Amino acid sequence: MNRTAKNSIMALLATATVGFGASLAQAQTSIPLDRVYVIDQRGEVVMSGAGLCWRTGFWTPAAAANDPAGCKCDKDLLPKEVCEPPMAKAAPAVGVKPAADKITVAADALFDFDKYTLRPEGKKKLDEVAAKAAAIKLEVIIAVGHTDRFGSDAYNLKLSDRRAAAVKTYLVSKGVNANKIYTEGKGKRNPVTKPDQCPGKAPTKKVIECLQPDRRVDIELIGTK
Repeated sequence: MNRTAKNSIMALLATATVGFGASLAQAQTSIPLDRVYVIDQRGEVVMSGAGLCWRTGFWTPAAAANDPAGCKCDKDLLPKEVCEPPMAKAAPAVGVKPAADKITVAADALFDFDKYTLRPEGKKKLDEVAAKAAAIKLEVIIAVGHTDRFGSDAYNLKLSDRRAAAVKTYLVSKGVNANKIYTEGKGKRNPVTKPDQCPGKAPTKKVIECLQPDRRVDIELIGTK
């Protein structure tokens, strides 16, 4: 390369460097005190060739969080709540609150002792439940089976599950939507009688009659009229 060409290239590089430095200096002279990024005369952040924002010597993560361009330039370095504020909760819809109608049906009315096959008297009770469900805009029916204390936990849990399932099957046969019926068995965990109310370790007729309130199915209808 001859000397003339070499001198020309050096002159061009010097001019470009001086021009970029002058532009950057001009941008910096207009930076408000509360800005931590270099901005041009239009108020836009000066970007590098790699697409990064030029920072000033006052840049810190805390200061960037208060800069209008902070989320644009350094979103990954700022707290999430700064760049992604939580959405305001929508106002609750104004409407009629579903009402609950709780019905407790004694298991003796639905089933024989230690059974889960519905009795005729029990079906009549459930006919009333189905009629009430048809008279409202039904949200859900909750049927929870219970037993008395006789028998193991596992046995009574299964028995209470089967009783609740029998109630659901019958209500579905009366036109109630199966998807709106929730069943659960509680076994003997939630007795109504008190511990000393029905003494006796054997299921005698007297004790069985005393424990009748524990052998129940709680049926709750929730909906609007």
